[in-house]
Amino acid sequence: MSEAERSPLLETAEGQRIHGPEQDAWRRWGPYMAERQWGTVREDYSADGDAWSYLPHDHARSRSYRWGEDGIAGFCDADQTWCLSLALWNGVDPILKERLFGLTNAEGNHGEDVKELWWHLDAMPSHAWQSMLYRYPQRRFPYEDLVAENGRRRGTVAPEYELSDTGVLADDRFFDVQVDYAKAAPNDILMRVTVVNRGPEGAVLHVLPQLVARNTWSWEPAAPKPSIGPADGGSVIASHPQLGHMRLSALQPADWLFCENETNIRRLDGASTEGAFKDAINDHIVGGRVAPLPTAGTKCAALSVHDIPTGGHVVLRYRFAPNDAERLDEATIERTFAERREECDAFFAVLQAAIDDADARLVQRRALAGLLWSKQVYRYDVKRWLDGDPSEPAPPATRLDGRNADWTHLDAADVILMPDTWEYPWFASWDLASHAMAAAIVDPTLAKRQLLLLTRDWYMHPNGQLPAYEWNFGDANPPIQAFAALRVYRMDAALTGTPDRDFLERLFHKLMINFTYWVNQKDSQGRNLFQGGFLGLDNVGVFDRSQPIPGGGMLEQADATAWMAMYALNLMRMALELADADAVYEDIASKFFEHFLVIASAMTHVGASEADKDSGEGRGLWDDEDGFFYDALILPDGSEATLRVRSLVGLIPLCAVEVLDAGLAERYPDFARRLDWMLRHRPDLTMQVSRFAEPGKDARFLLSLLRRQRMSRLLARMLDQNEFLSPFGVRSLSKAHRDAPFAMERDGTRFEVRYEPAVSTSGMFGGNSNWRGPVWMPLNLMLVESIREFARFYGDEFGQECPTGSGRMATLTQIADELSTRVCALFARHEDGTRPALGGPAPRGGADDVELIQFNEFFHGDTGLGLGASHQTGWTALVALLLQKTAAHAEKT
Repeated sequence: MSEAERSPLLETAEGQRIHGPEQDAWRRWGPYMAERQWGTVREDYSADGDAWSYLPHDHARSRSYRWGEDGIAGFCDADQTWCLSLALWNGVDPILKERLFGLTNAEGNHGEDVKELWWHLDAMPSHAWQSMLYRYPQRRFPYEDLVAENGRRRGTVAPEYELSDTGVLADDRFFDVQVDYAKAAPNDILMRVTVVNRGPEGAVLHVLPQLVARNTWSWEPAAPKPSIGPADGGSVIASHPQLGHMRLSALQPADWLFCENETNIRRLDGASTEGAFKDAINDHIVGGRVAPLPTAGTKCAALSVHDIPTGGHVVLRYRFAPNDAERLDEATIERTFAERREECDAFFAVLQAAIDDADARLVQRRALAGLLWSKQVYRYDVKRWLDGDPSEPAPPATRLDGRNADWTHLDAADVILMPDTWEYPWFASWDLASHAMAAAIVDPTLAKRQLLLLTRDWYMHPNGQLPAYEWNFGDANPPIQAFAALRVYRMDAALTGTPDRDFLERLFHKLMINFTYWVNQKDSQGRNLFQGGFLGLDNVGVFDRSQPIPGGGMLEQADATAWMAMYALNLMRMALELADADAVYEDIASKFFEHFLVIASAMTHVGASEADKDSGEGRGLWDDEDGFFYDALILPDGSEATLRVRSLVGLIPLCAVEVLDAGLAERYPDFARRLDWMLRHRPDLTMQVSRFAEPGKDARFLLSLLRRQRMSRLLARMLDQNEFLSPFGVRSLSKAHRDAPFAMERDGTRFEVRYEPAVSTSGMFGGNSNWRGPVWMPLNLMLVESIREFARFYGDEFGQECPTGSGRMATLTQIADELSTRVCALFARHEDGTRPALGGPAPRGGADDVELIQFNEFFHGDTGLGLGASHQTGWTALVALLLQKTAAHAEKT
C-alpha cells in the first residue's frame, strides 16, 4: 500500500484533537458508564451462576457494585474514578429513576429486554461534544405491569409488551430530557440538561445530576477512600488522595444531597447497621425527606425541582473541572457548547462530503453517535472474582469449577466498544471486530486499539484463544479479526496517508497464534474441517451447536470451515502487506496460502478417502444438486447425513475470497515461486481454487472457495426473493423453509428449522436471539465486501440475474451496490415519512424536535422492522460504513 495524502478530516478541530499530541488527554473522559451493571456475570457471586437473579434491578439502587457503575447519560474518566450521571423523579414513582429498567432473561417474553425510551443524538470521537435524549413518563412508571404482562406472554408468539403499550405515555404525558456534554478542556466537563414538558398540562420534575466515586475501598481495605463535600459558590469538592481535587458546580440554585456509595445491608440482608447508604438519597426524596442525610460522602446529587408548563422547558447547567480552574459564567459555557457543536458539524461535513442525500447523512451520523455512546469501562479480574475479596465472604466453592474458571489470566480494565450498553454491556470478540470497522470511519486510532485489545496478554488465553463473551469466554466466535484488521488498516492509511505497519505486524503475530489454536482445538479429526460451536449464529442450525449432538455424532460445519478458509486468506494478505517492507513475510504468506488450499480441498471431499480425493470424488460440503453448502452430520456408525438447511451457514463460503493484483512476481518473488510450484505439483489442491491459474481483469489472480459456476449458483440462491433476498438485505434463513421446514428425528426428539422472519419461537439460547429469518447487519456487510472483491477479478465480464428470475442481468459491482442499497433502506425515510426499521415515521423530540432513530440488533426478514436489542449500535453501526463506501464508490465510478 503506497503512501497518500492526509485526509482533510485531520485538519478539522476534532481531527486535530484525536490525532494530535494531546489525543490521549482528550479521550480520557467520555460516556464510559454502562446503562446496566446489575445482572452481569462479573457482579454475580451466587452459587448457581444465575447472574440475573443474584443482582436484579430491585437491588441495584441499594447494592454497591464491585466492578463498575451504571447510570443514565453516564460520563466518567477512563479509570472510572468519578462518575457523572442523571437521576429524575416525577413525584409519583416508587423510586428515583437512576438507571434504565428492563426484564431479565427469565422475565422477558423473548429474553432480556430493556423497557425504556432513549436515543443517542450526536457524538464526536473525543467526546468533546455528546448529546442524548431520555423520555421519562409523567405518570407512575409501570414496573409491575411490564413484568406481569411479559410473563404472561412467555412461551407464546405474542409480541413483546413495551413501555408504549402500557398507556403510560398516552396524551404525550412525558418529559423529553436532553443531556448534552461539552469539554471546555480535556478534563473540564460541561453538562447541560434541557427538560421539555410534552404533556397537555403543567408538570413537576425533580432533576438530580449525580456524582459518584466508584467503590474500591469496600473490596480492598488498603484502597484510598475519596470524599465529596460542600464548597462555596453552589458547588462541591470531590477529593481523591491520589488524583487531587475536582469541583462540581451547579449554575442555578440546587440542594446538595450526600450519601455513601456503599451497600445497604440493612435493606438487603436485614442487618441492624445504620448509615446513609447508596440508596439514601432515593429514600430521602421519595420518602418525603424523612431520612436524614450526612453533609459529605462518596455520592452526591444536585437537586432542583421544576414546575414546567405544557410545552415549556427548563435548561440547567453544570460543570465538573479541576478545583483551580477559572470560573466560567453561563454565557461562556453556552458559547463552549455552541463551539463544540459547530466543530462536530464541521467534522461531519468533511466526512460526509461524498454523501449527497441529507437523510443518509442523518442516518450515518446517528449510527455513529450510538456507536460512540456505547463505549464502556469494562473491569473484570477473573481470578479475583473466583477467589473473592479479602474483606468479603469467600465465594461459593462451585465457582472454581464453573463459568470462566479456566480464564484466571483475564484481567480487564479498559474502555471497550460494547454491542449495546444495556442488553449486552460486555464485549464479544466478533462483535468488537465489527464495531472496530464501523469506528474506523471516524476514529481509526480507536479502531486499531480495539482490535489489538483482545490479543493482549491480559485477554488472550495462553493457548491462543480469544475470549468469546462474558457468559462463556471459552466459547467460539467467528474469527473475523483479520478481516476487520485489513479494512481498518486501509481506512487508517486513507485518512493519515501512511500505512500503520506496526499495528498490522503486532496484530498479525497474535492472530497467527490464534489461527494455530483453531487448527489444534477446533479440527477434532485433523481433516481441516472445523467445529467452532454456535459461532455467534445462535439458533440458525438444527441443534445447539455448542452442545453434544443428540444421539451422538459430529458436525462438520460449513460456516466454521469457511471462516477458517477466510482467516487463512486474510492472514496471507496481511503477510504480503508486511512483505513490502520485509521479505521474510513472503514465506509466511506461502504457508497461509497452502493452508487455504487444504481447507478448500477438505470442503470438497468430506469423508472421502485419499484415493477418492486423488480422483476428484467425494461428496464434500457442497451439494451439487441444490447448488449450496450444507453442514454434514457424521454419525457414530461412520455414515453421513446432510443437514439441508439453507441458511447463512451455506453463504459464508462466499466470504473466503482474495484477489492478488498484477505484478505479483515482481513484488513477491519467493511467494510467486511457491504458488507456481503448488500449481504444477499439487493440482489436487489447486484445482479446487477458483481461477488461480487464469489471470482475470488487469492480470489479477483469484483465490476463492468457489469456482465460477458454483459462485453463480450460490448467488442465484442468495439473490432469489423467495429465498434469501429481502427488500432490506440478505435473510439469515431461506424463506423457502416457511412452507418446507427442515426436520430431523434424533434420540427420540424432533428438531425443526422453520423460516421465522421476526423473533424465533425456539427457546434455544434463552429465546432472546434469532437467526431463523431476520436480516443481520454484519453478515450483510461481509457479503457485500466479498462480492466487491470478486468484482475486482471479473470486472464487468461476469453477469448474474438480479434478482433471480427477474430477467435483469447485473455485474458483480451492481449486485454489491444493490445489496448495500437494500440494507441502507432499513433506515431511509420514505416519501410518506416512514422508516422501515422503525415501523413507521420516526418519533420526534428533544430540545430541537428532531427525528429520533434507534438501531436494533436485527431486522424483520420481510418488513425490515427493528427487533432484538433496541440499541445495538455496535455492529448495526456498520450501516454507516455501507453508506460511506457506497458514496465513495459512486463518486469513483
